[in-house]
Amino acid sequence: MKKLEDFAEDINKCSKCGLCQSVCPVYKVTGNDCAVSRGKFVMLEGVLKGDLKLNKNIEKYLDMCLKCGKCKDFCPSGIDVCKIFNVAKYECSKNSFRGKVERFFESDFVFGNLMRIARKLTHPFSRRSNLKPAQMEQKLLYFKGCVNDVYPKNEKALKKIFKNLDAELIEKDFECCGLPFLSSGNLERYEEVKQKNLQIIEDCDYDCVLTDCASCECTLKEYFSASDSPKFINAAEFLSEQNIKFRFKKPVKVTFHKPCHLNSADFLQKLFEKCENLEYIEMKDFDECCGFAGQFGLLNREISTTISKIKAQNIINTSADVVLTTCPACVIGIIQGLQAVKLTEKKRPKVMNIIDFLSQAQIINPDK
Repeated sequence: MKKLEDFAEDINKCSKCGLCQSVCPVYKVTGNDCAVSRGKFVMLEGVLKGDLKLNKNIEKYLDMCLKCGKCKDFCPSGIDVCKIFNVAKYECSKNSFRGKVERFFESDFVFGNLMRIARKLTHPFSRRSNLKPAQMEQKLLYFKGCVNDVYPKNEKALKKIFKNLDAELIEKDFECCGLPFLSSGNLERYEEVKQKNLQIIEDCDYDCVLTDCASCECTLKEYFSASDSPKFINAAEFLSEQNIKFRFKKPVKVTFHKPCHLNSADFLQKLFEKCENLEYIEMKDFDECCGFAGQFGLLNREISTTISKIKAQNIINTSADVVLTTCPACVIGIIQGLQAVKLTEKKRPKVMNIIDFLSQAQIINPDK
C-alpha cells in the first residue's frame, strides 16, 4: 500500500497555477483556498518537509472535497488528485479515534453482515438462475451495488425492462464497490472488497459489466489499468443501443443531472429519441456537481446544501416534471437542494433514477 511520501514527486509537480479553482464546486461557494487542490498540496508539501503534521485541521480540509475529479481532469500537470487525497486521508485517520470507529462500522463483520442481512430481507424469495436460452446475444454481469441491497426499487425496474431484451443478466454476490471506504480513508477495507470483486469478475463468462450507478462504475474501473479493463456500460447507455421503445401515457417534461462519476452523457439524445410523449430540457450546468457525495454531505452540511441549492434552482428553471440521474447519492443531493429552495408558483419536480423512470412506460420491442 502506498504512503504519502510515495507521491512526493506528484505533489511537488503542482505549479500552484490555480486553474483548479475555476472548476472546484467547493471553492466556488467558499472562496477558501484550503478547500481547493492547490491549497491542499501546499499543506501536504509542508507535511512531507516535516513543517506540518497530519492533524485534525488538515483532515478537515481533506474531508472538504467532493471527489468529483474535475480538478484532476483540468490539471495541466496531470496529477491524480483524488488518489493522493485518499492516501493522505488514510494516514490522517488510521490512528485517530474517529478513524478507528469508522473502521469498526465499515468492517466485514458490521458493514458486510448488514448488507448480507439487507439482501436477504429485500430479496426473501429470489432464486438466482443464470440459465437462459442459448440464443441470448449478450451476457451482462450485473453489479447492482449496495443501494439495491437495501432498497431494490431500481433493481426491480431494471429487470422489468430487461425482460424485453435479448440479454442475459448474470447476478453474483458482489461486495460494495469500495467508494465509501476510499472516502473515509479505510484503504485496507477498500483493498479487501476490491480483491473479492475482482475474483468474481475474473471467474465469470460475460460480454460486459452492467451497472445502474455511475459511482459504482467509476470505482470498479479504478480496479483495472487501461490495458486489462473489461468493458463497462451503464444500463441507460445500454438501453440507448437496443431496439426498444418507451411509450409514456401522458406527455412528460424531463431534465437530466449528469453525475460527476458518469464518464459521458452522450447516450442521452439517442435514448430519449426512443421515448414517446417525452420532452427533454437541458438544464444550465447539467454536469455540475449536486453537492452531496456521501460522506462529504454529512461532514460539510452547509457547503453541501449551498451547492445543491444551485443545482436545484437550475432544475426548477427548466419547469421539468421530472429530474433524472444515474446515481443514488445524486438523488439525495438533488432532493436536498429542492427542499432547501423556496418556491412560489413552480412545483418541485420528482427526482428519479433514469431506469426507474423508464420502467414506468409501456415497453415496446419490435423484435418480439
